Amino acid sequence: MKAEETVVDYITEKVIKDGYLTDYISGQVIKATPEEVEATQVFAQRLVEEYEYEKSQIQTRPQYCVRKTPSDEVKEYPIDIGIFNGKGRAESDLIGVIECKKESRKDGIEQLKLYMDMCSSVKWGVWFNGKEQINLEKIKVDGDFIYSEIPNIPKKGQRIEDIGKYKRKDLKPAKNLKVHFKVINNYLYGNMAKQDTSTRNRAKQIINLLFCKIYDEQYTGLNEEVTFRAGVREDKKEIKKRIVGLFDEVKRRYSDVFEKDDSIDLNPDSISFFVGQIQDLCITESERDVIGDAFEVFVSQALKGDEGQFFTPRNVIRMIVEIVDPGESTMVIDPSCGTGGFLIESLRHVWGKIDIRAKELGWSEKRIDEEKQYVATSNFRGIDKDSFVAKVTKAYMAIIGDGRGGVFCENSLEPTSSWSGKCQDKIDLGKFDLVLTNPPFGSKIPIKEERILKQYGFGHKWKFDKKTKVWENQQTLNNKGNTKGVAPQILFIERCIQLLKVGGKLGIVLPDGIYGNDKLGYIRQYIKENMKVLAIIDVPKETFQPNTSTKTTVLIAEKIQEGQEIPVDHNVFMAICETCGHNRRGDYIEEDDISLVSEAYKKSLL
Repeated sequence: MKAEETVVDYITEKVIKDGYLTDYISGQVIKATPEEVEATQVFAQRLVEEYEYEKSQIQTRPQYCVRKTPSDEVKEYPIDIGIFNGKGRAESDLIGVIECKKESRKDGIEQLKLYMDMCSSVKWGVWFNGKEQINLEKIKVDGDFIYSEIPNIPKKGQRIEDIGKYKRKDLKPAKNLKVHFKVINNYLYGNMAKQDTSTRNRAKQIINLLFCKIYDEQYTGLNEEVTFRAGVREDKKEIKKRIVGLFDEVKRRYSDVFEKDDSIDLNPDSISFFVGQIQDLCITESERDVIGDAFEVFVSQALKGDEGQFFTPRNVIRMIVEIVDPGESTMVIDPSCGTGGFLIESLRHVWGKIDIRAKELGWSEKRIDEEKQYVATSNFRGIDKDSFVAKVTKAYMAIIGDGRGGVFCENSLEPTSSWSGKCQDKIDLGKFDLVLTNPPFGSKIPIKEERILKQYGFGHKWKFDKKTKVWENQQTLNNKGNTKGVAPQILFIERCIQLLKVGGKLGIVLPDGIYGNDKLGYIRQYIKENMKVLAIIDVPKETFQPNTSTKTTVLIAEKIQEGQEIPVDHNVFMAICETCGHNRRGDYIEEDDISLVSEAYKKSLL
């Protein structure tokens, strides 16, 4: 193959010829147009994974053609995706049409209606451009077709009128919520009142609705109908009334987290659309961090970009947690907790151990719940300097089972004496068995405050002695700190080590420059003097894309006693991951080396 023909498939990441991709349904190699990459292929995959249609029921390539009338044999119109009752391809078997080529909503909906008009058997249709989605039902009234917007489309074997009639047991785990969140975000941007379109306010409304969904999943019996639902022909004002009532219930149960004036202010159309997008999904069993994914979409620039915060993918979090393996008495902290990904995953990991022990001891459900709540309250701590994020983490932990009392809105890098009294009571340096974190990183956001810098060795300049081959801290020459400022991730390394007790373990995501930049040799020296390195895991550059292309590596290390010597030949586990479960645009792919690392690490210890 010629060099210019070697590229990566946009969907499957396989190498094929330049400008082409493999169609998800047919397997044919087709042109990688923006419409195919961002819309047609994405929705085709959702039809199989979310709506449970067989590939044999879906036609993408060659495109199925409809005609204006049965007698019109000359003019045919190719549709982007056709869904059929079965394997047959008779026009009478066509039940659904997906339009992906028209970019604008107006043009897309008009094109969709045109195609649906041409085939009497078509019952529903979707316009999807990768960012927005509109679902239509076709109804015949007095001999003419009229179109009505519906919350979602039916799954395989489901009637349109049954949409929204879900019991808890009917909900299916979500694989790629970002697609839904992007669609919701764009819908809300176009439908919220002008004064309410700020990114932060949209995010707040979305988070409140997500907590309604999470709460409903947690407290609805398997055979009970969910409250978080939107029926096809249901009055949208009634849908809003039900969801607002659900949020009132959430606020009453967690009055110490939510304020009385917290509200869901979206109009009935927006709430119905939001609910319709995710009502059939079980987001608490999602393969990814639901709240983290929501933040990636809804507050990506307003909250994270300028602060160097990029929330950690769930598979990276799970890998680190499984390697460090927290137990029931393990004290855990994330000093840059964001939306609580490390805390939530660690909590679930420990709760799994409690379930195993409870089964052996024959505990009652009440006894199990009490033990889980005690562990969450006693052993888990989080800090984040953004008040909105800290509040979200508190709420998330409260709804899944508690631990909210250990989350604080503070600046972890500040002197501990400047933290609130409650935070000081719950968090002490040298107290924790585990520090798990992905600190904000970036040279564009240096820490320059003298009162912060002077408390850290890394807050001062370091000089390499060519004779002794040792880095020396210049703190004694200038106790004011490095006046040029220090990147936050560097200070976080030292703060994390300070938080650990001797024998405690650190799991941290750091940019690759920490490991290889010649000017940062003093950091590596400091780590080797204070920590026993257990594992270094290189993760792909796509891991934090599309938000940032910064290449990162995970460090797992154990804090040692001051002056303790580590054998030079001690084993260090190393792994290089080539895939991370999503591509450079953040779209889900099946290949995921990161998910294999923890098992390989455990085997290396045998």
